[in-house]
Amino acid sequence: MSSRLVHIGFGNMVASDRVVAIINPSSAPLRRLREEARNTGLLVDATQGRKTRAVLIMDSRHVIISAIQPETISARFEETAEETP
Repeated sequence: MSSRLVHIGFGNMVASDRVVAIINPSSAPLRRLREEARNTGLLVDATQGRKTRAVLIMDSRHVIISAIQPETISARFEETAEETP
């Protein structure tokens, strides 16, 4: 089983089959989730110092923050799915 990588900004990639959700970071519960992930060492910051625009929840409980819009990342996932034979 080979995993496709999806670009999430600034040269960072994630395995497409490991992503559970791509969420807009504006809600209070999501801010709490991000802080909890930071405290437990499960937060991966892929923003390169820019504003967080998307939060990716992984099946390993890792939380990845990205500076790319959720819609853009979602479109990249769809492109990857179309390439799969």
